[in-house]
Amino acid sequence: MIKIKAYNTPIYNYLRKYAEENINIFHMPGHKLGRGVPGQLAQDLLQLDVTEVEGTDNLHYPEGIIKEAQEKAAKAFGADKTFFLVNGSTCGVQAAVMSVCARGQKIIVGRDSHRAVASGLILSGAEPVFVRPGFNEEFALSAEIKPESVENALRANPDATAVLITRPNYYGICSDIEKICSLVHSYGKILIVDEAHGAHLAFSDRLPPPALEHGADICIQSAHKTLPAVTQGAYLHVKGNRVDMDRLALNLAMLQTSSPSYIIMAYLDIARELMEREGRTKLEELLDINSWFGREIEKTGVYKVLPAAKMGIKAIQDPTRLVINLKALGISGYLAEKLLREKYRTQIEMADYENLVIITTVADTRESMTELLKALKALAGDEFRPGREYKAEKLRSILKGMGTGEEDGSLKLLPWQAFYSKREEISLMESAGRISADIITPYPPGIPLLYPGEIITGACIQYIAGIIAAGGKVNGITGNDGIRVIEEDK
Repeated sequence: MIKIKAYNTPIYNYLRKYAEENINIFHMPGHKLGRGVPGQLAQDLLQLDVTEVEGTDNLHYPEGIIKEAQEKAAKAFGADKTFFLVNGSTCGVQAAVMSVCARGQKIIVGRDSHRAVASGLILSGAEPVFVRPGFNEEFALSAEIKPESVENALRANPDATAVLITRPNYYGICSDIEKICSLVHSYGKILIVDEAHGAHLAFSDRLPPPALEHGADICIQSAHKTLPAVTQGAYLHVKGNRVDMDRLALNLAMLQTSSPSYIIMAYLDIARELMEREGRTKLEELLDINSWFGREIEKTGVYKVLPAAKMGIKAIQDPTRLVINLKALGISGYLAEKLLREKYRTQIEMADYENLVIITTVADTRESMTELLKALKALAGDEFRPGREYKAEKLRSILKGMGTGEEDGSLKLLPWQAFYSKREEISLMESAGRISADIITPYPPGIPLLYPGEIITGACIQYIAGIIAAGGKVNGITGNDGIRVIEEDK
């Protein structure tokens, strides 16, 4: 009998164990542990791990195979030019902000943006002008950025250089990109769209239109989130002539590694090819399956699925992103996520205080969705007690206030100024009125509650404490419930 040597490799060992548990997964990356990639394209990955030698081209000065692959991607996604990103959408967002703003210049930013925008503001030295999303009362989550809010910001800040919005947001909600794009361009500004969660939108007419379709100047997409690509693989697309292409390329070369992964680049190419070959057919099948799933899960009388119909004609939700509200279940989303994993071998993408977020891609099947339905029904039977309702009203009220600006802490320092200021750690519960020195972010979804330089409000403290008490995680809060703030003059 051959004895297999056990290696002292905790990361590798756990990942192998996770793969072998045969968990029903509804999280990124979109290839779902390789289930969405043909076997011949998923073999011998280490043989793809090469460097810049004769014939392999150079990501930062592409002339050969990388240039050809980027051109094919540009054509597939409707861009004039596409850059491959091996450091995820984060570096694309950072490079975009740095390419349209210099220190002291203004940029209009959706307040529901990912923390990558905060780091882009720090790196560029730009001044953010925040535009706040709407609030979905039924599901207690941030909704779309309204075109009139963007126009109000443009009128009030004629010196702003650009507008940056996130679309879709983590819940799949898509703002009216046609109207926003038209507005931004009518004011002579550049529109950047963080479309990290929307790389698949170009491949089905039943989905919300991609931002490039209506002329967004820069569009950043995480291929690994919704396409059969590997983690950190992303695209940055450019359309039109408003963007300084040389400056953008230089910023990308500064922010991305000088030793890019050929595995990541190969799968950016593979993802594009697979979606062009069979993406439309598979998305049609997936959308039909998800429609069936939504009807079946709501028959339980316990769960609600976020519907497109209640968000207006132009603000629509991506039906591949299933958002399930379980307020009536009597438990938090955080606990539901834990129970699904421990008792029903199901791992979702994200939970918030009262919703589950499920990512479905072309790698999913009716079988995987049927198993998810069984798990959720079993969870309802396990935990639900008639008449018992999770008491989330207080936190709902706080979240709504923060989302709409009613409880907004004002920006006292620009993010870059706060980042370079002296800081100290104090108790979260004693931090009201102090200036945050960190990006404070429930993770996921990675949307900052506090930017560096913002005043910490009592409502924000209550919300952070509520998330932690319910089992959620908040990045930027230290292990002893501390928070780093700007040091005050003695």
